[in-house]
Amino acid sequence: MAVPKKKTSKSKKNMRRSHDALTAPSISVCPQCQEPKLPHRVCPHCGTYKGKEIIASENV
Repeated sequence: MAVPKKKTSKSKKNMRRSHDALTAPSISVCPQCQEPKLPHRVCPHCGTYKGKEIIASENV
């Protein structure tokens, strides 16, 4: 069984963890209904994507 021969320093440990931070999802605004939505996805409120109606919606 392999075990570490030396203690990992705080600096080395923190450098390894520097890429582990979580980021909030980016939010864009729908050009049709001005509701927030995820980019490159159909708007859940009005059902449009790139100016075309993809999903028929009763909300409009």
